[in-house]
Amino acid sequence: MSKLINKGRVMKFVGWTILVILLDQGSKFFIQQKMKIGESIPIIKGVFHITYIENPRTAFGIFQYRTIFFVIAILISVILIILISRKMVFKKDSLVYISLTLILGGAIGNLIDRVRTGRVIDFLDFRIWPIFNFADIAIVCGMLILVVYFLFYAKEENKE
Repeated sequence: MSKLINKGRVMKFVGWTILVILLDQGSKFFIQQKMKIGESIPIIKGVFHITYIENPRTAFGIFQYRTIFFVIAILISVILIILISRKMVFKKDSLVYISLTLILGGAIGNLIDRVRTGRVIDFLDFRIWPIFNFADIAIVCGMLILVVYFLFYAKEENKE
């Protein structure tokens, strides 16, 4: 029975990860089909625009044109997340489960772009921050959830 429960949790983990990847890749595909590179559509003028760019850099536009390095770094990160999640996914802790799903899905979403084109498709533009995408949101949210878990919940778990 325990193996069935664990298998079910793994299948949910994989399913949620795939959903994050599909949301990311689907939104990027939509932007590529409907907009030209550099085009910007104001949603809330001066505050939030949809601006299509292809970013050869990493997070927040740094380290331009280091595609091989970043593909390797992202692959290593994905492998580490999978190894960590193998142990954590079987725990009943949904915060870790959710955070690893978001981080892994986001990392794979951006990795797909890097491998396919050497660039990441970005389009969410708040004008005061570098342009980003749904994979970036998933990674940041996943990391924030993980930080909250380790700051507030992991201590309680270790006491038990």
